[in-house]
Amino acid sequence: MCGIAGTYRWADGKAVTDRLTGILAHRGPDGAGHYGHRAGDGEVHLGHRRLAIIDLSETGAQPMVSGGLALTYNGELYNAPELRAELAAAGVRFRGTSDTEVLLEAWRRWGTDCLPRLRGMFAFGVFDERTGELVLVRDQLGIKPLFLLRRGEGLVFASELKALAAVTGAPVEVDEAALVASLLYYWVPDSRCALRGAEKLPPGSWIRFRPDGRVERGRYWNLRDVAAEGRDRARAGERPDLAAVVEESARRHLLSDVPVAAFLSGGLDSSYLTALAARHRPGISAYTIGFRAEDARFEAMPDDLRYARKVAERFGVDLHEIEIAPNVLDLLPRMTYHLDEPIGDPAAINTFLICSAAREAGVKVMLSGMGADELFAGYRKHVANLLALRYQRVPRPLRRGLSAAVDRLPVAGSRRGYRSVRFAKRFLSFAGLPEETAFRRSYTMYDRDELLGLVHPDLAGTVEDVLAEHADVYQDNGLDDFVNRMCLADARMFLPGLNLAYTDRSSMAASTEVRVPYVDVEVVRAAFAVPGDRKIAGRQGKAVLKEAAASVLPREIVYRPKGLFSAPLRAWMSRDLAPLVREVVHDGELVRSGLLRREALQRMVAEDSAGRRDFSKHLWHVLTLEHWYRDATSGSGESRAA
Repeated sequence: MCGIAGTYRWADGKAVTDRLTGILAHRGPDGAGHYGHRAGDGEVHLGHRRLAIIDLSETGAQPMVSGGLALTYNGELYNAPELRAELAAAGVRFRGTSDTEVLLEAWRRWGTDCLPRLRGMFAFGVFDERTGELVLVRDQLGIKPLFLLRRGEGLVFASELKALAAVTGAPVEVDEAALVASLLYYWVPDSRCALRGAEKLPPGSWIRFRPDGRVERGRYWNLRDVAAEGRDRARAGERPDLAAVVEESARRHLLSDVPVAAFLSGGLDSSYLTALAARHRPGISAYTIGFRAEDARFEAMPDDLRYARKVAERFGVDLHEIEIAPNVLDLLPRMTYHLDEPIGDPAAINTFLICSAAREAGVKVMLSGMGADELFAGYRKHVANLLALRYQRVPRPLRRGLSAAVDRLPVAGSRRGYRSVRFAKRFLSFAGLPEETAFRRSYTMYDRDELLGLVHPDLAGTVEDVLAEHADVYQDNGLDDFVNRMCLADARMFLPGLNLAYTDRSSMAASTEVRVPYVDVEVVRAAFAVPGDRKIAGRQGKAVLKEAAASVLPREIVYRPKGLFSAPLRAWMSRDLAPLVREVVHDGELVRSGLLRREALQRMVAEDSAGRRDFSKHLWHVLTLEHWYRDATSGSGESRAA
């Protein structure tokens, strides 16, 4: 796992690439490399920061140059052994044991045709000295990031947006549409970029730059097509052996020349992976978190630690427990810097602190249960949207009465929050809406009118564009299964835009690689071959995954209530962050610039403080957005890398 960067026909390309690479040093503290060559009437420069995981010797160093090809690569190929054997049988002689060399030789032999054969997470750039062409590639599901910026016929690219912002040689312009989208979702969708002119290479795609200025794009893997294939398999009565697919993915994700550990929250997804990993790596380490007792009590958080301890004891796992009582005032700006774009999920802090503790113990690689909820309908919103269909059959007068009664209930008292009331208010906010709108409202921050009331009136058209984009993505499928339509939307938007994004940024900030065995092409294929009524059975989400896990885990782990990999936001907002919230709402840059309306923010603070509504997540995101906006518009973000 590494940081990659480069320039193509860009003025002062060597110096720019060296600076890009330097900004990415936290992604790869084990080594740095540079490559340069003529490219038509200009030059190409490739930079690399190395986090050595496989083949720790110099034969794994990058950029890797061989036989007229140069590669800078960020990722891991879990089927590298099979590809290596196939290439060796065809006469390829390997110098080392790295998957980087396997990728380079696969590209030499098959070009873009090698891409559908790759099983892993990756973003890379490969330059052909013979043709002068540079090709950039991103993995099938968007696990690894790749940002690029084009000016004229020049290109600059990097693993992180902050690197591009620091070297473009012109004032940074914020893309206001991306900020509106981030307010809606609390992250920036993968289709948008927070800085104007920059873009994210879409998952499952490549882009080729030629020395004559021509640019060609291609897609080698499409999640919509995979979901359609899964639908056809399900109709034909095919039932994938999910337990075997998940175990095989877990085993492959252990491929490493350095120690591998696991996240272990005590929930189903991480417990299942940890148990499977322990089969193949006895005594594997795992890391879990807890919060200050008063914070967890105020937030009404479940006691996940005792479940994590039970799993560790049963499977001989070396468990490390980390109590999180962070100085959030210090961590907030640091995390905002590393997250690259405004992401308002405090789980990023958990990931960063866990990875930091693991790294201090000498662990470079962690396994995460990320992705299981999206693919197997494990979130409360999935069950809630199904329940909403039944709720809509309740007579309208009864619905109005219930809504009025719940609306009067407080979401928190002076010493604790009322989680069930928060859930009820959330459910009633979308339960009567049409399918796509209800699904959007079940997980986004605001409805249309609330968002219009929060932003500057000139951004009204942008609000409509962002809402239309959600509808377009949600409806862009031929699935006749409501549950799988939700899963597909999550896998296309929620997973790459939020969960994979913060996981990559937070872990790499701690110079640690996080692997996600559920977000594997074979697991995804199997997931979409499972009908929705096997994913949600009654009110039980992830039913089919629970069936698979029940052969390994005790039932009290498999069928326990769902936990949350989150943070005690209400406690933080009412204590640690209350002064900062007041400052940002009354005199923050977002308010002074006119992007956000002070009166709307003040209403949120007042209702949250009075316990009438829970706006803790909304206000946390406003804080992250404020810090990000200050850095982006002042140009000072680069200085906070330490």
